[in-house]
Amino acid sequence: MTFTAVSRAPFAKIDAYKNRMGWSFPWVSSYGSDFNFDYHVSFAPERVAEGKAYYNYAVRPITASDEQGVSVFYKGESGDVFHTYSCHGRGIDMLNAAYQYLDLVPKARDEDRFDFVMEWVRRHDQY
Repeated sequence: MTFTAVSRAPFAKIDAYKNRMGWSFPWVSSYGSDFNFDYHVSFAPERVAEGKAYYNYAVRPITASDEQGVSVFYKGESGDVFHTYSCHGRGIDMLNAAYQYLDLVPKARDEDRFDFVMEWVRRHDQY
């Protein structure tokens, strides 16, 4: 099994960030392709201007050109690739171990005081 992250940024920007963080997992760029749009996690400027787009299996209000999502693919013995799973929004919280601990305490994530979800996150070189 291989885990690979995909981002819309140009590869040089991804690689610089990956090196800054000291990460070694596979991370590729979908820059200039329709990949993120095909999986409904990136939205054309006109959708953002409308304030709504198809995301998380429904037309929803949006304010940004990108949202988070996780997709799983399987490559069969014949080489065919199958899209077997997708999850979006709060559904991918299980992948952030910090949330699992925060959800156990009285004030939990305490996100109401922030303008953006996960605004409280700091990278190791920002402390």
